[in-house]
Amino acid sequence: MSAPLPHFDGELLLRGDAGFDDAAVDRIFNRRLPDRTPAAVLRVASEGDIVGGVRLARERGWQVAVRSGGHSWAQWSLREDALVLDLGGFKEMSYDPGTQVVTATPSVKGGVELAPYLASRGRFFPGGHCPTVGIGGFLLQGGQGWNARGWGWAAEYVTAVDVVTAEGELVRADAEHHGDLYWAARGAGPGFPGVVTRFHLRTLPHPRHLAHTVQGFALSDFDEVMTWLHTLHGSVVDTVEIVALTKTEPGLGDEPVLLVTAVAMVDDAHEADRALAPFRTNPALERALFVVDNEPTTFDDERQGQLAANPEGHRWAVDNAWISGTPEDVVAATRRVYTTLPNAKSFTIWFSMAPLRELPDMAFSLQSEIYLASYVLWEDENEDARHQEWLAAAMADLQPVTVGQYLGDSDLARRQLRFVSDASWERLRKIIAVRDPDGLFVGYLAGPRGATNANHWQA
Repeated sequence: MSAPLPHFDGELLLRGDAGFDDAAVDRIFNRRLPDRTPAAVLRVASEGDIVGGVRLARERGWQVAVRSGGHSWAQWSLREDALVLDLGGFKEMSYDPGTQVVTATPSVKGGVELAPYLASRGRFFPGGHCPTVGIGGFLLQGGQGWNARGWGWAAEYVTAVDVVTAEGELVRADAEHHGDLYWAARGAGPGFPGVVTRFHLRTLPHPRHLAHTVQGFALSDFDEVMTWLHTLHGSVVDTVEIVALTKTEPGLGDEPVLLVTAVAMVDDAHEADRALAPFRTNPALERALFVVDNEPTTFDDERQGQLAANPEGHRWAVDNAWISGTPEDVVAATRRVYTTLPNAKSFTIWFSMAPLRELPDMAFSLQSEIYLASYVLWEDENEDARHQEWLAAAMADLQPVTVGQYLGDSDLARRQLRFVSDASWERLRKIIAVRDPDGLFVGYLAGPRGATNANHWQA
């Protein structure tokens, strides 16, 4: 006979309980839901609930999965026969003006919750672009946030993490204590051998002035514009975030267009004008469908655009690649993924990380000068196969110029690529073996062989 269930501040729902089915998929952003059923869901209301949930799972022989923001495209929190720790109801933030460190729980949303909390104090944290993304999975995967090419990865701002271990003990991990967990918490993603209850984050002064340049082109200009951008982006000052994307833009017809965007995050309008000047050298500028040049903007306005591009209630297929190669090779390999989008809601982005910064010693350890990600979204389940097949074919074109992938936009069960360096992978496997020898935490969702950290066509 099972031991009596412990008391929780939140709500524990077992399979078969009223409300369990809804709780199992609650807050999952990608509504293309998989056929996986957990054993139980604990709607966490306190840090003590996390400790108690981990201990209960060990007693019952369940694995443990964690849902912080629910934005994992592969729904990593929804695992067969596991206890889902749903952190959505556990939200706390605090700020220390002396150290300028903010502490926040994993389900806090970077854009709509953490950003205004810090802005009211004159501070800023480079959270995710989509404002409804929780900081938990975002930071564990490395954190590709605002102006990562200049400010670095968001995980670099993590000064400490509070963690519940596989033994059900709450510890604080930083550079001096439990250094293995601190190292792994910055890049291991769903392979992290513990449950983070709080992140301690270094903050920045809030940028005083934002301005953007946006240039729109017909897809017939794709080769010329992208070849030019490949030769330019590494020389642009690192206060500018550079993104090129193809999407169907309201007011510009029914066909996708190519948008070259640059956001300067600086002190004043004069500095923004200098920072954005290189984009006036675009050789196709006279053929542009429209041009916005050094126009003031705000993070709130930019985030509203992100919300419009990432609507709720849709089915998604998403994939990505770290790209490296000559402009000619890269443009040829990326042509399909940019110029043949399967519907009017989908979009593909090109994100500059050049010139590459040296990364600190953390699990996140793989990047290149160009990040590419394609986001395919639709509503009709009968369209699932068509959209997934398009994405698979488009990503296959990229193999000659692909270095690896970023966990935040990956589904390892569908396509395995490298996501950390070989040395980091070996180190991470050893940490997991020591910290979670019994496999209490579900780890990577990556098929029967598990995660390989290898490009599947090269393995």
